[in-house]
Amino acid sequence: MKAVRVHEHGGTDRIVIDEIPRPVPNSDEAVVKIASTSVNHLDIWVRGGMRNVSLPLPMILGSDGAGTISEVGSEVSDLRPGDRVLISPGKACGKCEQCLAGHDNLCREYKILGEHCDGTDAEFVAARRDNIIRLPDEMSFEDAAASSLVFITAYQMLVEKAQVRPNEVVLIMGASSGVGTAAIQIARLHGARVIAVAGSDEKLRKAKALGADEGINYGSEKISDGVRRLTGKHGVDVVFEHTGQATWSDAIRSTRPGGRIVTCGATTGAEAVTDLRYVFSRQMTIYGSTMGSRNLLHTMLELMSKNKFKAVIDTKLPFTEVRRAHEIMEAGKHFGKIVLTF
Repeated sequence: MKAVRVHEHGGTDRIVIDEIPRPVPNSDEAVVKIASTSVNHLDIWVRGGMRNVSLPLPMILGSDGAGTISEVGSEVSDLRPGDRVLISPGKACGKCEQCLAGHDNLCREYKILGEHCDGTDAEFVAARRDNIIRLPDEMSFEDAAASSLVFITAYQMLVEKAQVRPNEVVLIMGASSGVGTAAIQIARLHGARVIAVAGSDEKLRKAKALGADEGINYGSEKISDGVRRLTGKHGVDVVFEHTGQATWSDAIRSTRPGGRIVTCGATTGAEAVTDLRYVFSRQMTIYGSTMGSRNLLHTMLELMSKNKFKAVIDTKLPFTEVRRAHEIMEAGKHFGKIVLTF
């Protein structure tokens, strides 16, 4: 079978399409014939390498994957070849206290596909049965692959961590990204007023069409100044942060007294400076968040099947054009997700 892999870190030229053996399922696994995956910024980090982080190479990229069951192990009795499914982007031991409590993304053995172990950008992927979820008949493979990682990440951040409430003001950094477009919809569903941050007026127009109330173009206005303008100098209740160094100071300065910042990433750099005077004088709370539990995948699929959320897909490409997909993401010209089809 063909698989998208990196053997060494570097630019897009380090991405290769290898011919490797098709996986054979263990007794508690099933093999999924992949139809669609999507590109996340995590793929860029893994390809380029992360400081002080050693990754197992060669690595199959990709965290999201949807397709049909091809083969099942001897202990799997409730799946059949042809069943439409989604693979959970994270996997855990399934036995520890956190896993049994439904907090599998807090498991000490938690691994994100395509970062800590081989991912989904391959024609066939083996996964343990409890990491495979049936897809609603009305959901396409492309929509599923474009939604799984970003929606559970954004849902945990806004609902489980920040506990966003009706009429609160939520500032969404990087609103044009996959996780940003998910956050806009989740915040609106919970009755919040949404201020989107993006780098162009065109992206802000799309963010408003998706549900954002106002927008700040960081190319023409300092983010914290825009927040002061739009909130009457009060600040926001929640900052949805995932870009890191470039926006962290604005996140701190934009939070009102008693407000919350929740962060899941650092795409512009991890060494952000925090002025602690703002933190303690405004009595703000800062939450860290990684992915979301497998239970949130069921929540996400249910809400999407009820048309509460929708996948936002900017570009669809065959997996053979994965280098181009990475280039589009790195250029930052997209709005929403980049999907690869197999």
